[in-house]
Amino acid sequence: MKILFVCLGNICRSPLAEAIFTHKAKQLGLNVEANSAGFESFHRGDPADPRSVAVARAHGIDLSDHRARMFTVRDFDHYDRIYVMDRNNYNDVMGVARDSKDEKKVDFMLNLVHPGDNRPVPDPWYGSKDGFEKVYQMLDEACENLIHELSHPLPPLHT
Repeated sequence: MKILFVCLGNICRSPLAEAIFTHKAKQLGLNVEANSAGFESFHRGDPADPRSVAVARAHGIDLSDHRARMFTVRDFDHYDRIYVMDRNNYNDVMGVARDSKDEKKVDFMLNLVHPGDNRPVPDPWYGSKDGFEKVYQMLDEACENLIHELSHPLPPLHT
């Protein structure tokens, strides 16, 4: 399974989601691949926001190697699922989707916790350090649910 997490600049929320998910998957020995991307070219090549790095480190996760990258249409070909952090990210990703196959790969991150609600993961960029911890907790819960789903797949339906 290949998972992509998307936010605006790829320096706060999506790198945290990628790192949390990868950490949890590694602990369970799951064969998955994760990455993150954004739509804001200003941060291309930048490391994760120092506040994201700090909150990840406080939870035993290393985010120091992250470098921001842009979402591309090719991501639809490489990834099985694409999780966005908010409505703007959703609109950005859907705006470059080529067909319904691409569109079916896209979902809101917090739908893993609150199915169908399309709740946003708030952008902590302009807030305090506490905002990064709150975002971490939201992403941690969503990643835990995703890991559970991937490690305990439902049996096929018999028709």
